[in-house]
This record gives sequence, structure tokens and C-alpha cells, in this order.
Amino acid sequence: MRTIKIANAKKRDASVSFETKQKGSGIEHVLPDGSNPKNVRILKSSIEQDLPALLEKYGDLDNVAEAIINGDPEIDMEKSGFLLDSARKLFMTKDHKILYGVDLYEVLREPDGSEKDRHLYTKTQSNINVEAPIRWSGKFFPKTEAIRKFVFSKKYQIRHVNGLSYDFLHDIAKELHEKDALMLIGSGKKGMLPLIFHDGAIPYRGFLEGRVKADAYCLILHLTQLELKELS
Repeated sequence: MRTIKIANAKKRDASVSFETKQKGSGIEHVLPDGSNPKNVRILKSSIEQDLPALLEKYGDLDNVAEAIINGDPEIDMEKSGFLLDSARKLFMTKDHKILYGVDLYEVLREPDGSEKDRHLYTKTQSNINVEAPIRWSGKFFPKTEAIRKFVFSKKYQIRHVNGLSYDFLHDIAKELHEKDALMLIGSGKKGMLPLIFHDGAIPYRGFLEGRVKADAYCLILHLTQLELKELS
């Protein structure tokens, strides 16, 4: 169960669960014999068969083409097509040796592709279930305004884990339902900082939507990275 620590307008907080609802497809893919297909990893080639290695060996593309016509240097008959159980990502040097102690950089580029800025990549830390809860910012957005102002790319349903958290979440959903608005929530003292769901994840801005019907409630956390603005 994935959990998030969230506070209400009265600054009372609780750890509750969140989940995404996957909509199943009505289409089933089968093989000609009626069996279900299975995804597998297949080794295409090893380093020795990559184009840079062939260029180093034969000198230029014309010689590589000639070698391919006369033989099969781009294929290792013993390794190509080998089924892989698992794989790991490795960084390699120009001479095809494993590189250790890699420094990762974030590079910002101008529209024409030129480099604008470069700085060391800093891995983000999860902040949705730490000591300080996710807070209300106090900024409400009418639903009709929010859907025209932001592009929501993800959404999670917030759920209670016991009777106390049911009352807690139901009250939040009821308040948002009555206002017919989304509430901006986030990390930090004022609830204005982005949400990071796991280490290294992309930061999102979160908007909380509430719906109630009698004793039932639905609390949805909408996430966005993109705000639409009018051109002046």
C-alpha cells in the first residue's frame, strides 16, 4: 500500500493511501494457436558488432559495407538472438570499457539547440510521506478555470485506511465539493512546493478534487507539470 501524509485546512494531518485506477482493455491478443503472447528480451548484438567497433576495425563505411557483403561481421552467431532474463544499464567509455563514478549533468538548450546552461544533476528526494505533511496552500481554482489553465497528466485516488481517516478525508472532500473547486496542495510550510512521489522522480504540482454523495466520497489528486498561458 502506497501512503501519503496529508494535512487539512485545520492543519491536522494523517497518513492515508493512494492508488491509480488502471482501465483494462477489452481487446485480448492471442497467437495463432490461441495461446497468450509473452514479452521477452533478446540480445541483438554485442559491442564487437556495433557500428563504432566495425568502423574502428575496417576504417570507413565503404570497407564496412564490403565486409558485410563478403561475410557477416555484424552478427555473432553464438550470441545474437540469445534470450535475456534480466539486464542492467551500464555507462561505457569510448574504448568500450565500463565507466565507474559517473557524474550526471542536466543540460538546458536554446530552441536552436545551442547549450544555455549546464549543472550537476541532483537526485530529488521523495517528500509525500515524511515528517512534514503535504499542506493546503489556500489557493482554490474553480474547476472550469483549472481545466483551461493546467494540463493534468496523472491522477491518484486518495483513500482512507481506517475509520478515523475516513472521517478526515470525507470532510476534506465535502469542503472541496461545496466549493466546486480544486485546491493547490504541496510540500513546504505554505504548501507551494512540488510533490515528489519517489526518489529521483519528476516533481509535480498537485491539485485536490473532492466529490461526495451521502456517506460516500471521492478524493482525487490531479498532477501537472504544464501551465497554459495566453500569448500577449
